[in-house]
Amino acid sequence: MNLIHPIIIVSTLVFLLLLLGYIGVPLWVWSLYFATLLVFVHAPIWTWVIFGAIALIFNIPIIRQNIITSPLIKAIKAFNLLPKISDTERAAIEAGNVWVDGEFFSGKPNFQRINQEPYPIITPELQAFLDGPVEQVCRMVSDWEIYRRKDLPPEVWDYLKQERFLGMMIPQEYGGLGFSNFAYSNVMTKLASRSFTHVATVGVTNSLGPAKLLLRYGTEEQKNYYLPRLARGEEIPCFALTEPTAGSDAASIKSEGTVFRGDDGKLYLRLNWKKRYITLAAIATLLGLAFKLRDPENYLGKGKEVGITCVLIPTDTPGVIMGRRHDPMGVPFYNSPTEGHNVIIPVEQIIGGVEQAGNGWKMLMQSLAAGRGISFPASCTGVAKLVARVTSAHAVVRQQFGLSIGRFEGVEEPLARIGGLTYLMEAARTYTCGAVDKGEQPAVVSAIAKYSLTEISRKIINDGMDILGGAGICRGPRNLLANIYTATPISITVEGANILTRTLMIFGQGAIRCHPYVYAEITALNQSDVNAFDQAFWHHLGLTVRNGFRAKLLYLTRGNLAASPVTGETAKYYRKLQWAAATFALLTDIAMFSLGGTLKRREKLTGRFADILTWMYLATATLRRFEAEGRKAEDLAFVHWAMQYAFAQMQLAFEGIFQNLFVPVLGNFLTWWWRLNPIGSLPDDKLGAEVAHKLQTLGEIRDRLTAGIHIPRSSDEALGRLEKAFTLLSQAEPIVKTIKNASHAGKLPQLKPDELISTALKAGVISEKDVELICEAEFARNDAIQVDSFSLEEYMQGSQSFAALVQTVA
Repeated sequence: MNLIHPIIIVSTLVFLLLLLGYIGVPLWVWSLYFATLLVFVHAPIWTWVIFGAIALIFNIPIIRQNIITSPLIKAIKAFNLLPKISDTERAAIEAGNVWVDGEFFSGKPNFQRINQEPYPIITPELQAFLDGPVEQVCRMVSDWEIYRRKDLPPEVWDYLKQERFLGMMIPQEYGGLGFSNFAYSNVMTKLASRSFTHVATVGVTNSLGPAKLLLRYGTEEQKNYYLPRLARGEEIPCFALTEPTAGSDAASIKSEGTVFRGDDGKLYLRLNWKKRYITLAAIATLLGLAFKLRDPENYLGKGKEVGITCVLIPTDTPGVIMGRRHDPMGVPFYNSPTEGHNVIIPVEQIIGGVEQAGNGWKMLMQSLAAGRGISFPASCTGVAKLVARVTSAHAVVRQQFGLSIGRFEGVEEPLARIGGLTYLMEAARTYTCGAVDKGEQPAVVSAIAKYSLTEISRKIINDGMDILGGAGICRGPRNLLANIYTATPISITVEGANILTRTLMIFGQGAIRCHPYVYAEITALNQSDVNAFDQAFWHHLGLTVRNGFRAKLLYLTRGNLAASPVTGETAKYYRKLQWAAATFALLTDIAMFSLGGTLKRREKLTGRFADILTWMYLATATLRRFEAEGRKAEDLAFVHWAMQYAFAQMQLAFEGIFQNLFVPVLGNFLTWWWRLNPIGSLPDDKLGAEVAHKLQTLGEIRDRLTAGIHIPRSSDEALGRLEKAFTLLSQAEPIVKTIKNASHAGKLPQLKPDELISTALKAGVISEKDVELICEAEFARNDAIQVDSFSLEEYMQGSQSFAALVQTVA
């Protein structure tokens, strides 16, 4: 009986410890807790004296700052633990703002708030544009014809200009369409399902380029002159940033300009540059240029080294060299080098006027902060939907060993990946667009969207090519995937190469920009602001303690201790995301505290952190889509597959961090511990089979998954032909089953399939109309599985044209 009372007290104290740690409480609450603990153990007076002194130091800011914080700042500086941030890095970090990405770095994401973020829908006006002009431009020319011509036909160029495709993002007051980012994204999604050349042509005029920079930074005079001309297509724009020695490290550009006073007393710029990989440059009439500006006489009043500046240059200006083309993977969009030698333009051509001289890098980073998450995510989602449509139909149409290949488990596996990841990509595309249209400029989320959706698209295309087999590799008008497969590295490379986007931008910048306290700490250290650093650092330490408790308790309960904003089958995923976020935030703090400024050089490690952050965002977007679309039960298989796949990727990344962040023995133990109770594993075969079956089933689910792409109505086109065969075979399948069942039941003899059909007709098992449908379906199947072939003369035409082109250039 005497033991019961101490046991209750000890249990209460342990419970309070876990509760206080889990919810996170101020330092003074911890002081009260430990004081209570000292009372319970009847601590001697000297212990109380020590405790009181420590509590006094930590709880009174002025004392803490003098005794602890100030020496700590000196130590950090002495040991060079502070990460060095250049001006260009600072501009990139400060570009845009923090959105839901900050929730994950906190370790305790508020999914109630996250699920209230906009998830836009297509308006009737947008649908009319998609069904009208966008559908029309898709019908005007096939991808194969574009490749053969190595350009869009003149009538397509004219139509794009006429319908303001080149000015979708320009406000109506300047003659553009005034589209939202979501509207523009939907247009790009549909165009991408027809041809990569469409999206490359339309995308550059609406994403990072003269129009966007003018809208945000241009003078009224510049806007009034250039924007209407850009909207009407009277000016074809391009923007030149990348150089032979400045790719991902764009801040190190060598192009230069010098301010000088002309004989007329006005100020001019003398420019010299050599750029490459510039989309539309060969045919552009208006060149946007980023360069380093020097002002030896300080005419502009900004010093001799003004910095990176952006200008607009008419391409017919003397000294501008255009007209050459790169050949990016054979994809026939205009991607080109450009040079300028002693090009003279007035200083008024600086975008934003003289006031914006030297602000070019900031302008570009601010524009990319949101824009990176729109164009390529849209294009890659369109490609994913096309691959889903093509492979699901092909898997039904194509037969081997008397069965549609989609019934083989080896084909079901990639079909499940295609279906589940396409659902996820559409969720991330739409969710990101909703944020940008709301006014957010989520730089880290935009980097996540660009990196992840281009990489996932690459996986989907590879799976699609595997399923199509020979039909995927034989190029021609019947081939639907070969050109997309070839073009895939382009989206991986541009707007920030994916390798560096993953290692440097998503986590490297994210850990500084999105963390609740890190940037404030760095700023305070650079300014030697003891008070500001004190506030940020001790709150940071408290956050780490809280996330330590949360990570441990959520691990032990597999996330079930956390609350979910919803009920039902997806509630468990919200809880597991809380577990993932707490562990991610804790490990982030451990990495930053232990590695300091050297963390950004540990790119293998930061890449794994980026993977966790990426998949947490993609999983969140997937759940948001499911809620926004009314929690459709028929979509649950896709949701389950996508979520389980996402957690499996997080599991791999966590294992890599545990293995490499800590010392070998401890790292091996933590890796084993994490594997003992994994946060996720890949979807099982049963779920994959369900996703693959839904994808191969004619009807609403497949149509909704692939909504928004161009599907030709004519069976003379490859996809139209394949869709016709798929539809007929799906309609004929119940009849075929009826015949097979009759044969198995002994009502019909065991015969060859074609003989069995006529016998079934005579036996009254099926009708003449049924026979007609089966025959039509089989004819359509045979037509759909054919691949292109060419006469020797036809095949060599391309070679002869190329030889003539080479001779002309020579």
